[in-house]
Amino acid sequence: MKKYVTDAPVLENAAISDGIYRMVLHAEKIALASQPGQFVMVMKPDDSGAFLRRPFGIADADAGAGTVTIIYRLVGKGTRAFAKMKQGELLSVEGPIGHGFTVGAGKTLLVGGGLGIAPLLFLAKSLPEKPVFLIGGRSEKEVFWKELLAPLAEKIYVTTDDGSFGTKGFTTTLLPDVLEKEQPARVVTCGPTVMMKGIAAIVRAAGLPCEVSLEKRMACGIGVCLGCTFLATSGTRKKVCVDGPVFDAKEVFA
Repeated sequence: MKKYVTDAPVLENAAISDGIYRMVLHAEKIALASQPGQFVMVMKPDDSGAFLRRPFGIADADAGAGTVTIIYRLVGKGTRAFAKMKQGELLSVEGPIGHGFTVGAGKTLLVGGGLGIAPLLFLAKSLPEKPVFLIGGRSEKEVFWKELLAPLAEKIYVTTDDGSFGTKGFTTTLLPDVLEKEQPARVVTCGPTVMMKGIAAIVRAAGLPCEVSLEKRMACGIGVCLGCTFLATSGTRKKVCVDGPVFDAKEVFA
């Protein structure tokens, strides 16, 4: 699987919610090679204070336009520096990296929480038929994603912890009803680990296949540093960067 390293010009970089930014980069070779579920490692070429690249799931890749989109949250020095970047500035991008989602036929239910929803955007765009989404957040403010998902989805179910929008509760609260109503062929989930574990258990009990996308801190992205490993249910250690980030849920959760 080919990957590239390029200094990509920033085309767009703007806040889409409080502390959440969307950045569009011109990176033709990476856009052409990218598959849903893969990620890129990025850093500012002129940032002498940043020694390591940061991983971001690919929220969109447009091969025709030669663009790659990432969505990120302001969490530290690096992402604050990204947020200040203007159109035309360069960001060093390495990718695409990792194994992505299965893009198969049949109705797909996509379940996401937090920034885990970002890579599901690219997957939804790539599926042969529009998927159903189930997304969750702590409050209505955190489910701004519904506007981004609307053009890509057959239907969107929303839960909020405080009940300020959609169904009060968690994605796991609503999932059994959604499975019964929508009768999906498979489920894909990305978000907080505790959420994905609960989703995987419900989906397994329903006898459906389930894929999960893991998020781990990474230093290298090529399987050398071993910073993103986890103990799989088989008893072997897996590397999220090269073995994933997408796995069959049975490999991750017992």
